[in-house]
Amino acid sequence: MNSDEKEDCECAPPQAETSSAGGADREHEEPEIENPEASRMKRAAAKHLIERYYHQLTEGCGNESCSNSWCASSVGFSRMDNNEAAVKALELYKVNAKLCDPHPSKKGTASTYQESSAHSNSACSNKKMNHKDIHSVRDNFKDVNYLTEEKVYEILDTCGEKEDYSPLIRVIGRVFSSAEGLVQSFRRSKPHTKEELKSLQGKDEDKDEDEKEAAASSTTAMEEDSPTSSSSSRLGECSSGENDVQKLAPDEVSVDIEAVRRVYERLLSNDKIEAAFLNALVYLSPNVECDLTYHNVYSRDPNYLNLFVIVMENSNLHSPEYLEIALPQFCKAMSKLPLAAQAKLARLWSHYSAEQIRRMVETFQQLITYKVISNEFNSRNLVNDDDAVVAATKCLKIVYYANVLGGDLDMEHNEEEDEEPIPESSDLTLQELLGEERRNKKGPRVDPLETELGIRTSDCRRPLIPFEEFVNEPLNEVLEMDKDYTFFKVETENKFSFMTCPFILNAVTKNLGLYYDNRIRMYSERRITVLYSLVQGQQLNPYLRLKVRRDHIIDDALVRLEMIAMENPADLKKQLYVEFEGEQGVDEGGVSKEFFQLVVEEIFNPDIGMFTYDEHTKLFWFNPSSFENEGQYTLIGIVLGLAIYNNCILDVHFPMVVYRKLMGKKGTFRDLADANPVLYQSLKELLEYEGSVEEDMMITFQISHTDLFGNALMYDLRENGDKIPVTNENRKEFVAQYSEYILNKSVEKQFKAFRRGFHMVTNESPLKYLFRAEEIELLICGSRNLDFLALEETTEYDGGYNRDSRIIKEFWETLHSFGEEQKRLFLQFTTGTDRAPVGGLGKLKMIIAKNGPDTDRLPTSHTCFNVLLLPEYNSKEKLRERLLKAITYAKGFGML
Repeated sequence: MNSDEKEDCECAPPQAETSSAGGADREHEEPEIENPEASRMKRAAAKHLIERYYHQLTEGCGNESCSNSWCASSVGFSRMDNNEAAVKALELYKVNAKLCDPHPSKKGTASTYQESSAHSNSACSNKKMNHKDIHSVRDNFKDVNYLTEEKVYEILDTCGEKEDYSPLIRVIGRVFSSAEGLVQSFRRSKPHTKEELKSLQGKDEDKDEDEKEAAASSTTAMEEDSPTSSSSSRLGECSSGENDVQKLAPDEVSVDIEAVRRVYERLLSNDKIEAAFLNALVYLSPNVECDLTYHNVYSRDPNYLNLFVIVMENSNLHSPEYLEIALPQFCKAMSKLPLAAQAKLARLWSHYSAEQIRRMVETFQQLITYKVISNEFNSRNLVNDDDAVVAATKCLKIVYYANVLGGDLDMEHNEEEDEEPIPESSDLTLQELLGEERRNKKGPRVDPLETELGIRTSDCRRPLIPFEEFVNEPLNEVLEMDKDYTFFKVETENKFSFMTCPFILNAVTKNLGLYYDNRIRMYSERRITVLYSLVQGQQLNPYLRLKVRRDHIIDDALVRLEMIAMENPADLKKQLYVEFEGEQGVDEGGVSKEFFQLVVEEIFNPDIGMFTYDEHTKLFWFNPSSFENEGQYTLIGIVLGLAIYNNCILDVHFPMVVYRKLMGKKGTFRDLADANPVLYQSLKELLEYEGSVEEDMMITFQISHTDLFGNALMYDLRENGDKIPVTNENRKEFVAQYSEYILNKSVEKQFKAFRRGFHMVTNESPLKYLFRAEEIELLICGSRNLDFLALEETTEYDGGYNRDSRIIKEFWETLHSFGEEQKRLFLQFTTGTDRAPVGGLGKLKMIIAKNGPDTDRLPTSHTCFNVLLLPEYNSKEKLRERLLKAITYAKGFGML
């Protein structure tokens, strides 16, 4: 083969032309060995050789008759695991051992140099073709090391004329497999304008002619300024890149995203060209991962982020061809991005449209689901150890925060922190001595990316796409939550916890994680109490004991809780143990459930006057003119916190704004929609009124409202508000201040006391970290949807009953025939609460056990364990009569 033919075939792998880290060829390295840049290039070349040895040891060259003893394709080669292969690759590099050339049969595998070699072999084998026809085409493009939109179209047109797309495939393989080539590609000549950002969002469909002309002139400028060859020196390119970065805003990159989209749209319709993107990504990803892990490349050139932006614009990433190798490797590389780079990506993607965000979410979700379904994960083979699932979840987190940033944000209305810190336990010194120092004493953990972006999930009123689309149900089904919680608490680098990405978990899974956290904290408090009693000789009291009289439950419970809150708040984190005076029930959970229900019924009784009740919405709100002191509201907050801490569901009816306020956000006009819909509608009509507000409505900045006793109370929203008319110009201010008064100022003392009590119990809990406001409502109140068919599916049987027993069939027929109220009474009788747990009745593990033959005795239950003891009545009519009597007159506990 002559020199021209050798040059034409380009049998050397792409890495010989450009290194993965953006290096130059060997001829440029030699004279500058002492230069730090040249030294880095040398390391990159060494890294590439080691990678080739590694792939040779793990995958082989593809030649079945290979004679290289250090190639996996050779006969008699002893297979080795990845760690052994990595060590051996380093040894082979040191002794300059033989390297195989990739065999043509390796096309389509994960070898990092397959695409180039496959094309090389193809070119070599077809050298008898009309050399003159293709030589000039390839000569034109062999030096193209980065791309612009115009260059792609030029190559595409040339290939179309010759009906030979191999030059374009080779250029794509070379550029898209090279980090430097991809970083330099599709650069724009100037930062995005506001109009261009709108086009990224896909929302600005009706652009005027001026904007079109501006876009056209921008494209023309880029054509003139963009070089068409790689003749410029790398130093010049890097300095140019640095200048670009200096001009960019925090949510901008130097790549022309619209140009990238247009190029993908043109090219992805061709199957051969699409394969080039796939193979190039397989080659690119390991090198990028290495650059980010060991070479700190992003801090030296922030434009490195461009390659992730370009690759993620590929709309075929979620296709099956990518799921096996290419996408997992790319996710691993992206997960290595430093925090600042992740934040920049999130800010950039926040300008994308909902459809574009959804496409990226579906890409990562499809990979996670594919890996979960194609593997058998269990307690021995944890999903936490699957690198692809973990990496895709970390990438999904970036998109999640882009979804939050791009949504409807409310960054301003934040509740003030408690002025007095919640007192720590007096046992703290002893805990430190015993190695039990509390974690998170400064409050619950916060996600680092959340801190970097300066945003919280609770700041988002409405995301670009619903939060529910980030939940992956197959992952939730295989996740071993006890193990995952352990990794979450230990915070080791080599073990990933999905609790650090709570957006991917459903409420049931997160609730289980919270349950483990609460139980472990209870056991810790119990152990500390035992050790304290041994050291100081105090009376052993490992539980939070409440002994109450049923007819004085509020007085007894709240007085006891008040004493504990004042003396030692840490006792609130002990396991609750309730005893009703004069009753024999032993509290294994069921007595506590009834205790909470009775307390809630008393507290929210309108006659007491602590809360007002809206007949229209069926919701309670804090009474701004209540005669009760702040301590009473603190105790109510404690009761709510205890219910969560002890996994009890409460029949509480608050508007959503209460839970948002507990998460640290103030109420605004929008919260009036469910808190006070009548007032909301009135204010909305005021804002939309087209006439003269001042002349037609004659409203001032003084408002009136009635207290619990019907007395009219006046309040000035501004100083001398009765003299300031509401006009078309200041009506927005009037509405905002009116809402602020109703939802925040008028109940400020009551709510602060309530929140303080709630935080006394939950301040060390991951509650805020794991749950959104609507999920906390579900956690406290349970599900309002009672699906008794789901309950029937999950119910278990004992004592001789089974699903096909006559009495069981008649029981379910009877229960399904009950009305809504009777069904709630049955739930109350059997489980201690008339609400479904998080996840619905299908998550309730109820047991129906045989309690003897036919008898006149009523059915009984163990509410602690959700067990119904059902005699084998001889008729369906008797079953119905006995069951109705039991659930209607059930109150109190006794020993059977």
